[in-house]
Amino acid sequence: MSEKPRVGWIGTGVMGASMLGHLVDAGYSATVSTRTKQRAANLIARGATWAETPKEVASVSDIVIAMVGFPSDVRSVFLDDDGALAGASAGTVLVDMTTSEPSLAVEIHELASARGVGSIDAPVSGGDIGARNGTLSIMVGGMEADVARVRSLFDVMGSTVVHQGGPGAGQHTKMVNQILIATGMIGVAEGLLYAQQAGLDVPTVLESVGGGAAGSWSLTNYGPRILEGDFKPGFFVDHFVKDMGIALDEAAAMQLSAPGLALAYQLYVALQAQGGGQDGTQSIINALANLSATVWNPAKV
Repeated sequence: MSEKPRVGWIGTGVMGASMLGHLVDAGYSATVSTRTKQRAANLIARGATWAETPKEVASVSDIVIAMVGFPSDVRSVFLDDDGALAGASAGTVLVDMTTSEPSLAVEIHELASARGVGSIDAPVSGGDIGARNGTLSIMVGGMEADVARVRSLFDVMGSTVVHQGGPGAGQHTKMVNQILIATGMIGVAEGLLYAQQAGLDVPTVLESVGGGAAGSWSLTNYGPRILEGDFKPGFFVDHFVKDMGIALDEAAAMQLSAPGLALAYQLYVALQAQGGGQDGTQSIINALANLSATVWNPAKV
């Protein structure tokens, strides 16, 4: 093996393209596959090599990372006949950085282990901003030896990297993250709507509350976007609904009531029904405005 491991990458969406870009810039050789080659064109121009399938990616890689959308995508890119596990040699490490099901992470680990292949679940938090800046929080589950092999790559993509425990522990930790964010985003949207309805100068209000006890990552990073009417996705509503659904299922399996999460889930499902599934999570302000027969009007703020 060369001094730097050969990296395989599957999925170049809102976050994945930036994450792989950091690895390419750090001097890692990379082989990439995604649904359409055009989505990887910039990375190929910067030196990444194209592969048609995850299996082909794995056949020429020491570490294979996937950043895709849904658990069904994770299962497909790792476990299908043309998936990464089918092309992986003993000693390869598979890394799923998608937010997915803890039970699927365990399943992939067991199947990989039977073939002498390592497996890590390492979902992230920080959205498109963290992906672009290389400041993601990476929540890692897996065996210590496998994590050690991948740690240098994580350090390029994130500023907070914590090994949470065995297989599935990273995904469980990400569920905690999503539960914390879910009701927080509702609070951000409700507060800004209140300010608008009260006739306040909303940017001035944001200046006051952002530095006090009400301050949060979501308020700091998404508040200005909401003020500008910018609902482009840093993280898709469709993916957030998926995450909250996983968290609710896991909570139910543990006989844990999560009423705040359930409320946020229903409000985001309403946003999906209103056509906002491909917008960013900050667009929840539109669904909440509809409940009061009003609209969020950035021109007024």
